[in-house]
Amino acid sequence: MPVHIEKPTKAGGFPSLQSTLKHVMRSQKAKQNIKNLLRVNQTDGFDCPGCAWGDNKAGAFQFCENGAKAVAWESTGKKVDRHFFAEHSVRQLAKQTDYWLEYQGRLTEPMRYNATTDHYEPISWEAAFDLIAAHLNHLSDANQVEFYTSGRASNEASYLYQLFGRLYGTNNFPDCSNMCHEASGVALNQSVGVGKGTVVLKDFDAAEAIFVFGQNPGTNHPRMMNALRKAAKQGCKIVTFNNLKEVALERFASPQSPTELLTPAATTISHLYLTPTLGGDMAAVRGMAKCILENDAQGTEKSFIDREFIARHTAFFDDYEARVRATSWEQIEAQSGLNREQIEQAAMLFSQSKRVISCWAMGITQHKHSVDTIREIVNLHLMCGQIGKEGAGLCPVRGHSNVQGNRTMGINEKPKAEFIDRFEQHLGVSLPRNAGHNVVDALKALDSEQSKVLICLGGNLAAAAPDTEFTYQAMKKAKLNVQISTKLNRSHLQVASDALILPCLGRTELDRQKQGIQKITVEDTFSMVHASTGMNDPVSELCLSEIDIVARMADVTLANRVQSPKADIDWLGLRDDYALIRDLIEKTIAGFDDFNQRVAEPAGFHLTNNATELNWHTPSHRAEFRACDLPESILADCSSDALNHKDAPVLLLQSLRSHDQYNTTIYGMDDRYRGIKGKRNVLFMNSEDAKAQGFSESQLVDIQSLTNDGKLRKVFGFCVVFYDIPKGNIAAYYPETNPLVAIDSVGVGSSTPTSKSVPVVLSPSTENKIAVSLV
Repeated sequence: MPVHIEKPTKAGGFPSLQSTLKHVMRSQKAKQNIKNLLRVNQTDGFDCPGCAWGDNKAGAFQFCENGAKAVAWESTGKKVDRHFFAEHSVRQLAKQTDYWLEYQGRLTEPMRYNATTDHYEPISWEAAFDLIAAHLNHLSDANQVEFYTSGRASNEASYLYQLFGRLYGTNNFPDCSNMCHEASGVALNQSVGVGKGTVVLKDFDAAEAIFVFGQNPGTNHPRMMNALRKAAKQGCKIVTFNNLKEVALERFASPQSPTELLTPAATTISHLYLTPTLGGDMAAVRGMAKCILENDAQGTEKSFIDREFIARHTAFFDDYEARVRATSWEQIEAQSGLNREQIEQAAMLFSQSKRVISCWAMGITQHKHSVDTIREIVNLHLMCGQIGKEGAGLCPVRGHSNVQGNRTMGINEKPKAEFIDRFEQHLGVSLPRNAGHNVVDALKALDSEQSKVLICLGGNLAAAAPDTEFTYQAMKKAKLNVQISTKLNRSHLQVASDALILPCLGRTELDRQKQGIQKITVEDTFSMVHASTGMNDPVSELCLSEIDIVARMADVTLANRVQSPKADIDWLGLRDDYALIRDLIEKTIAGFDDFNQRVAEPAGFHLTNNATELNWHTPSHRAEFRACDLPESILADCSSDALNHKDAPVLLLQSLRSHDQYNTTIYGMDDRYRGIKGKRNVLFMNSEDAKAQGFSESQLVDIQSLTNDGKLRKVFGFCVVFYDIPKGNIAAYYPETNPLVAIDSVGVGSSTPTSKSVPVVLSPSTENKIAVSLV
């Protein structure tokens, strides 16, 4: 029988509290984790290991449901030790799900892979560092190593990591930013001269309109919902552009409000909710700009274009205006999937508001034309003077907790000349200036055996990267695979020769060094830098801090490396006292004057940037309108023969997270906000599309992507679920659908995998039944 799903009528509320308590109890450290939650994002506590949304450090509760899941996931009583690895071979572990692997518990001691037995076996820390140094110093070229970083690493750890890599001789710093917000950094640097947002948290209180593009904060940034709820209750008009109807952006009940927690009450979030086709956001924003231009009564009170701002602060407006006027409404409607009336309604809300914020996330950044789309959003703000004033500006909403801080600290495969200049001046050595590898480059280099060593500071590259089969094989070709981790994950299993698992402390744990308990710092999505101090005893005496691991790798490796410049750095001294790292950051990275003093302030400090002060670090020294035509096609690259598929219509797939998931970490098998329970292999589909192909709800289908390289990419056994999504578009979870994203299918100018716009065809699965609970 067809399966019927029932989405909740609101997000948040009592079910969020129930989910929080469930995950706290499952951690096997319930009492400890209740104490942990009272310290999350507090002045004297630790920064949430989840998302990068900012906080005001005021109030008893500064955590959300998914933040609680992240804390309970890290602070668990379950352990993975030498006995576990003796019992399970790598081949056996590879058959398990990602959820099962990470649910086994915390890693407790360093392990080395034995290719003969196919088991990980204990190794001492000293032997592990000697092994890394031996591999690195045996390489003939410094660019044969890849230094990967996840967004979890602290500022101090990231800083030491990039310093180690650059002194070793490479700019190969692939990181998670390459797979998520790279397009934001590229576009914003081109348009306003800095790759960061231009607003702070308090701006959300002053905004008259907030535009949310390609984002589902209810699942991915739940604390953002409190800001949106407060803004909506104050009369701010929230306009959402999202391919799926997400309940949190429709109605939200704050778990911190007794009335909304215990009654059916909730706050209506979106004043206007539009569902463009996948990849159609650029056309939608172009239509808004066209509407504003066509309705502008220059020189009157009905003029919505800020020509004074344009004249004083911008360049190339005339070219942009001409491109917009030349774009036909027919093309705009066809490409956006919205009609002119809908776009005009959004345009009037934007132009008639005195203070407007635009937010976006991966629904914008993981397309072929993401850079152009973000520049179009910036163009709209520049045209109306909506930047550099209270309650107005640009807000790329970052993912992992310190992904923005990593980039500030130098985790960048394309460092700016002035960044390298400061290091060379202070250290008195020459550092590499050539562009290094991003994630896609790194995987290709490993696959071709151009690169031979992979070192990962956190994260789960195997599950995060596109083209899963290619990624697995590329990682297995590494002569040494080093994973600095808290939990067992898929990346530990992509091994063929030598590999190390190095267990590190989590954000919730006390970091004791020779100079006492240490604090680290992070930078949130609003460029606020603040301190974080753990409170739990480490899960094992054999777990080291990330900083300790990086410092000792550098100390042992560089001491015996003839080719490396001999900078006067006391790596172990930096390990003993993190304040010394912050002193070094102050001397070498702009904006960190008096770092140790300022981070001691209760809420930390704000890293101001040039765009917030209307100072433009662009070639023209002005904010630049970036004009371009709408793309001929919003599809990722694939052959014309593939697009003319005879057996089935071509659909456009986006991958996304479930509500029980953060990045590649799967906390559970439910997606409460979409009505899914106990299953992840589901395919959200417009009912008319499904019926046109003869598919019934709950039927199993296989998904095949269409690419121009002739390689078969297919996933099997996905349950059709009817959902409110535009015709021609479908959606499913990652990493299950990562195999469909070709390694060469990347965004123009960003090299970000096109995970939100994969051309596919469907076919009935070879299986006949599906065991799934949908409620």
